[in-house]
Amino acid sequence: MIGIINYGSGNVSAITRAYKNLNIPTLGITKPDQLADVDRIILPGVGAFDYTMSLLSTSGFKGGLQEHVVNREKPILGICVGLQVMGYGSDEGCEEGFGWIPGKVKKFSAQKINSKPKLPHMGWNTVNDLHGHPLLSGLEHDLGFYFIHSYYMNCENDENVLTTTDYGVRFSSSIYRNNIFGVQFHPEKSHKNGISLLKNFSEIPL
Repeated sequence: MIGIINYGSGNVSAITRAYKNLNIPTLGITKPDQLADVDRIILPGVGAFDYTMSLLSTSGFKGGLQEHVVNREKPILGICVGLQVMGYGSDEGCEEGFGWIPGKVKKFSAQKINSKPKLPHMGWNTVNDLHGHPLLSGLEHDLGFYFIHSYYMNCENDENVLTTTDYGVRFSSSIYRNNIFGVQFHPEKSHKNGISLLKNFSEIPL
């Protein structure tokens, strides 16, 4: 069972609908104790870093996720800001992230971007698959994924970078470490590639 965390920040309904179309059962999680009922977790996120971490803290999900992701090693997929909170923190605010993956979130430099509007990075872009991980199997790489963001994760270790994307700079568009995965793009908005990635996540070995 895949648990989709609904803590007030994220496109939960679109992710749920995508899994329903795949005939893969999901559980909308609104309380931390429900994490015990699932074996995989999706952490969506939309908006500012500090606001997201504040919601996770006040709702009790911060401690619950630490228990189930780190101690029980359940696979987790963070989407957009759900990826960004996996690092140490963000230039966007002052709250601490989970620190699961070494790195800090940085803002794009508009001076390095030729296209307009420069920020946010919005629309379709391709990803460079660095490791051939099963999470990315069966994708059409020329199609890419849908992005909307002004900040990106700057990983300290190249081994944690699953894919890169170019937008003024080459940035980490998805990251991983053991059972922890994060994507900066929105699979629920990315049509065929997004559906394939969500399906692949449901098949990650436990």
